[in-house]
Amino acid sequence: QVQLVESGGGLVQAGGSLRLSCAASGRTFSSYAMGWFRQAPGKEREFVAAISWSGGSTYYADSVKGRFTISRDNAKNTVYLQMNSLKPEDTAVYYCAAAPSLGPEIATIQADFGSWGQGTQVTVSS
Repeated sequence: QVQLVESGGGLVQAGGSLRLSCAASGRTFSSYAMGWFRQAPGKEREFVAAISWSGGSTYYADSVKGRFTISRDNAKNTVYLQMNSLKPEDTAVYYCAAAPSLGPEIATIQADFGSWGQGTQVTVSS
């Protein structure tokens, strides 16, 4: 399994921006489909965004489409989530996840991901 460490969370006012980063261990990062999920207090964890091995394909939850952008730098073993026009309802713990090496090219279902980070808190004030 790959080890994942998220960073970049924090407190921001509504309308503001944050960029989350997720650093991965290992030499085969380019063979992992990656994703971001989030869990708000009292709610189940939900899908946010996904990116394919090469970064050529991306997929977003309807709630963040047009505001969030997922990207990856395989040379740096890092995946990013740029979050713009943040809303109070975006407040949650955000988790980075990796699908198994050489598994699906892109994945959006939690069960497809085998490795998870510890999460980073994002709080959006109104």
